[in-house]
Amino acid sequence: MLQFLSVWNPSEGLDLGFFMIRYYSLTYVIAFVLGWFIMKRFYTKDNVSMEKLDSLFIYMVLAILIGARLGHVIFYETELIWNDPLSVILPFKTVPEFEFTGFRGLASHGAAIAIVIALIMYNRKILKKPVLWIFDRVVITVAIGGAFIRLGNFMNSEIVGKVSGDYPLGIKMLRHDIYPSEAVRATGIKNVTKAYDAIANNPQFAEILATVPDRHPTQLYEALGYVITFLACWFIYWKTPNKKYVGYIFGWFLILLFMTRFVVEFYKIAQVEERAELFLNTGQLLSIPFILAGFYILWRSKKTVYTEDNTLAS
Repeated sequence: MLQFLSVWNPSEGLDLGFFMIRYYSLTYVIAFVLGWFIMKRFYTKDNVSMEKLDSLFIYMVLAILIGARLGHVIFYETELIWNDPLSVILPFKTVPEFEFTGFRGLASHGAAIAIVIALIMYNRKILKKPVLWIFDRVVITVAIGGAFIRLGNFMNSEIVGKVSGDYPLGIKMLRHDIYPSEAVRATGIKNVTKAYDAIANNPQFAEILATVPDRHPTQLYEALGYVITFLACWFIYWKTPNKKYVGYIFGWFLILLFMTRFVVEFYKIAQVEERAELFLNTGQLLSIPFILAGFYILWRSKKTVYTEDNTLAS
């Protein structure tokens, strides 16, 4: 086990005294801002107006947030649609009682579908280029943005892995396996953060800590896969002549990113408990069409190229 990460007990966020910046929210902000700067480089290189970049930013933010939320509800918590419909689109639940929750439950597959739809709309109304031109560039930002989102999941101790046993990279996800009320009750410390810190660091509570299993840090596995996807697509765009092939980068993106998701899902706890015993879980089943689409687009890409004015030629 890696000693510096043997027990994972992060703070909730950056406490400014008057306001708490949640790490998960911060990773989303970093992802969007970094994506904007990367796309600015592409638009500058290809002589595209910055006004069109601003419009793209709005389309992407709305698509990712709306698509990810609706995707989670449709794929993983369908019962919310009829049990608590307001919680689908608002940051609180009303059943069994009113509680502010923030926007919990976001699905990457839902975001991916929404991004495709949004980019087609954006291209038709504003950009007016071959639609795969924008896909070949935006997916590079999506890959690195996804890595930051998974780091946010890690900071939140969510989307955790299965018990890892003697696997050397296993981590005790303290805040996942011990509920706040349990930490307070077991330590007698009323402050939740201090109670967790006591369990993690005070030998007096070593027996409690010993009950927490080591788990695969699947958020980090996935983040690493997304970084590799980003680097591969970035290299193709800037360092090879293959970017001239229509959809070439997009195809590789779909293959690499969703293969990462497919493999890592074997080590994750199932998000829907009733489907835990299935050989392939929901995330894997949803990944397969994207992987197949990637291979098809990659195969087709060599048949058409971008010309110097970014039109198409066979």
